[in-house]
Amino acid sequence: MLTLNLKKLLLAGVAAPFLAFPALAQDVTLKLGHLANEDNPWHKAAVKFGEELSALTDGRIAVEVFPNESLGREMDLINGMQLGTADMTITGESLQNWAPMAALLAVPYAYTSLEHMDEVASGEIGAQIEAQIIENAQVRPIAYFARGSRNLTSNRAITTPDDLNGLKLRVPNVPLFVNVWQALGAAPTPMAFSEVFTSLQNGTIDAQENPLALIKSASFNEVQTHVNLTEHVRSWIYLTISEMTWDGLSADDQAAVMEAAARAQAYERELFIADEEALAADLSAAGMIFHEVDGAAFAAAAQDAVLSNVSDEIRPIVEQLFDR
Repeated sequence: MLTLNLKKLLLAGVAAPFLAFPALAQDVTLKLGHLANEDNPWHKAAVKFGEELSALTDGRIAVEVFPNESLGREMDLINGMQLGTADMTITGESLQNWAPMAALLAVPYAYTSLEHMDEVASGEIGAQIEAQIIENAQVRPIAYFARGSRNLTSNRAITTPDDLNGLKLRVPNVPLFVNVWQALGAAPTPMAFSEVFTSLQNGTIDAQENPLALIKSASFNEVQTHVNLTEHVRSWIYLTISEMTWDGLSADDQAAVMEAAARAQAYERELFIADEEALAADLSAAGMIFHEVDGAAFAAAAQDAVLSNVSDEIRPIVEQLFDR
C-alpha cells in the first residue's frame, strides 16, 4: 500500500498539470478592425503586429485583422471597444470626442518635419495625449503610425502665401481648415470629396489639398498639374486596444502586446517612407510637377488663425509647438 505522503505527492503531481493547463492552453483572439485597404501600410503593419504577438506568446494570442471597415466603422469600433464587444482599431483625432487633447494629432503647421512629429508623439506631449485617451475613452494607444502630409495641388506653382491670393480651394467642411486657408489668402470652398474631381475639371475650384495617396487614387493628376509641398498638416494615428481587453491580459501578455506594437510601428514607418517615395514618383511620371515651398512663411501666416480655432485646453501646447 502506498503511504499517505506518497499518495499526496502522486496526487499533487497529477493535479498540477491540470491546474496549469487552462493558463497555458487558453487561446485569445483579438479582433482588429480598421478603415484602410489591404495595400495600405497601416493594414500591413496591423498584420505584422498579429504575427509578432503570436510569435511572442507561442501562439496563445492570435490577431484577426479586418480591413475596409469590414468589422465596422471607426466610431462603431471605438464604441464597441468601450463596451467590450470589440478589441482593437486604428484611430486618431476622432478620439477628441472623448479626449480633447487628441486634436493635437492634426493641427496645421504644428509639426515642422516628420522628426519633429516623432519627437512630440513619443515625448511628454504624446504621453499626455495617450493618458487622456485612456482615462476618458477607455481605449489604450499602444503604437502610432504616420499619416501622409497634406499637400496643395493646383495648375500653377504656389511657393509662398502671396501666391494663394484669391485661389478657389476645396477644403473639408472643418472650421479650422477654412479659417486657416482664409488667413493664408486663399478663397476656401467646403465641398464633399466626391465632388472635387468634377469641380476641378469644370473650373468651379482651382485647387485642392490632400495627402499624396488620395491625390493619386482620385486621379487628380488628370485635372491638376502641380503638387506644392505645403505639408500643412502632418499627423499620426494610433493602433489601439480596448482597456477592457487590456485589463484581461496578464502582465506578461501586456508586455508582449507592447513589444509587438513597437515592432509593428517600426515596420509601418519603413513602409510609409517607401510608399511616399513611390507615390511621388508615380505622380511625377503622370506629369505632375513638384515644388518646395517657403514652409516658415506659410506657418507664420497661419499661426493666429490656428491658435484662434483650437480649444482652450490645447492652445498653450500649440503655442509651444509654434514657438519651437
